[in-house]
Formats: sequence, C-alpha cells, structure tokens
Amino acid sequence: MAKRRRVTIMLAAILVLTAAGFGYRYYLSLQRSVPTGIAFGNGRVEADEIAIAAKYAGRVAEIKFEEGDLVKAGQVLARMDTKELESAERAAASLVDQKTKDLSSAESAVIQRKAEVDLAVSELNRARALVARDAISQQRVEQLTAVQQSSEAALGSANSQVAAATAAVAAAKADQERLKHMIDDATLIAPKPGRVLYKLAEIGETLPAGGQVATMIDLGQVYMTFFLPSEATSTLSLKAEGRIVVDAAPERPIPGFVSFISPRAQFTPKQVEVKSERERMMFRVKLRIPEALVKQYVEKIKTGVPGIAYVKLDPNAVWPFWLDSDLTAANAAWRAIE
Repeated sequence: MAKRRRVTIMLAAILVLTAAGFGYRYYLSLQRSVPTGIAFGNGRVEADEIAIAAKYAGRVAEIKFEEGDLVKAGQVLARMDTKELESAERAAASLVDQKTKDLSSAESAVIQRKAEVDLAVSELNRARALVARDAISQQRVEQLTAVQQSSEAALGSANSQVAAATAAVAAAKADQERLKHMIDDATLIAPKPGRVLYKLAEIGETLPAGGQVATMIDLGQVYMTFFLPSEATSTLSLKAEGRIVVDAAPERPIPGFVSFISPRAQFTPKQVEVKSERERMMFRVKLRIPEALVKQYVEKIKTGVPGIAYVKLDPNAVWPFWLDSDLTAANAAWRAIE
C-alpha cells in the first residue's frame, strides 16, 4: 500500500508539473500575442552580395584579405599583375611624345606655307597694278598667279597634315589613357563597407576576364526577407515600421522599415518553416535595418541568422512591450536618418 501511495503521489506531482508547464507556456503565448494591425513572418537576415572580380584576364599578384574580414569602402583587396601593361603604357607614352613632335613640325610647316601664300598674294597684287600701266607683261602676271595658287595648295596640304597629326596625338593619348585605366582596374577594391564572405582565388592564379577573387556582403544593405499573404500586403506600405527578432537574441528586437514589397505573388520557398505559409500564394517583403544602426554594430552583424519579422499594417498600431528594446529606443529617429 505504501508503495502504491508513493507511485500515486509521484504521478500527481508529474501531472501538476506538466499542467504548470502548459500553463506557463500559455501565459507566455498571451504575453507574446501580436496585436491587431501588426503582421509577421519567418525569415533570415540577409545582405546583398558583391562580386570582387578582375575586369581583364591576368595573374593574381597580391591578396590583402582573408575570409571573414571586415573591410571598408575603398580598401584594397587584391592586385593583378601589371608588368606587361606598364611596359605597354611606357611605349604608348613614347608614342605620344613622338606624335606631339610630329604635330609641332606640321604646325611649323603651316606657318611657313602661310607666309609663302602672303608673299605670293602681295607679288600678284603688285604685278596686276604694274600690268595696268604696261610696266610688266601679262605673262608675268600669269606666272605669279600660278605661284599664288600653288602656295595656297601647299598651305591646304600643310593644314591637312596638321589635322592628321592632331588626330594621331589624340589616338596615342587615348591608347595611353586606356592602358592607365587598365592598370588602375588591376587594383581590386571594396566598393562598399562589408565583410568578405568567400575567398575565391590565390596568389599566382591566372583568372579570365571577370574571374572572381572574392565575394563580399554589403553591410550597408542588411535586411530580413519574409513572406506575407495578400490580405496583409494590400495594406502594407513602403517605409512601414517593423521589428526583427532573431533566434540568437530574442530579447533584443531590432528596428527596421519595409524597403521592398514584391509586385507579384509566389509560393513561398521550402525554407519557410510554417507549412501553412508554404501552401499559400504569398508576397515577398524586405524589412531593412537602418544603415545608421548597422554601422553602429557592424562588427556584430551576421547573415543567415533565422528569426521573425514584424511589420505595422496600421501606422497607429502600438508595439507590444516584448517588441521594444534598447535598440528600438536608441534608434527611435531611424525614419529621419534613412
């Protein structure tokens, strides 16, 4: 009997504890209930990816990063070998000098031919005055006319040579500038602040044009992509206020705003955990974290983290206390910042 009583007491204790557990979970569910005017969906923190690639084919001469490095805008990530390009650029510079000298010679010839034309015109005018007084023969006037026409033709030819020399200088300079740009493009820099996601090449490796050296994520564009049904997106507007709660830090909701609403409905992808969402036509939505907040915590930003995104369908809706945190309080002016 005593043994049976102990078993009964243990079973009763288990039932009490189980009931208490369910009761506590129900209490939490009530505490975490989402008010009317706020919608939510499952998603993951993402950021735009940027390919760091060689513009022209070449050999990788230097790599100045490792996977996971946090990089600044304009920071040098890699350099391609430019020895051949530098040699070609020096040859192009020499050609520019030679063509510039040719242009100077052509311009000097124009000056000389113009002087000859002026002299021929002057002598012809004097001859015409003299022939009117029978001081010289008409034949002499005709000879001077031929000289004047010949000198004008020579001037025209000299002007054509100047034009050709000018074009040659421009072409040589353009080729030199092209090589300079190719040399500059051989230095691969980070276009934006971000984090190196993948290292895709090694020193000494030869890459084709467009070959990638690295993939980085743009930490200026951090957001959570999630899906909402049409009845929710019909009242959702761009710039609507939101909250992001990541699984890794559920006690610190992150402020955000709607930066994108898909104009076309689609079936949600398999990685969306809720089956009821996957079976419905949904609209893809992006909830972006304010850039000022990202910059403040840039070293802690991680992508791929799962969580839940909450958005206000009604601007007058009030956030429940559990969707407020030090981050939302410190960034209450995010609308003005963005």
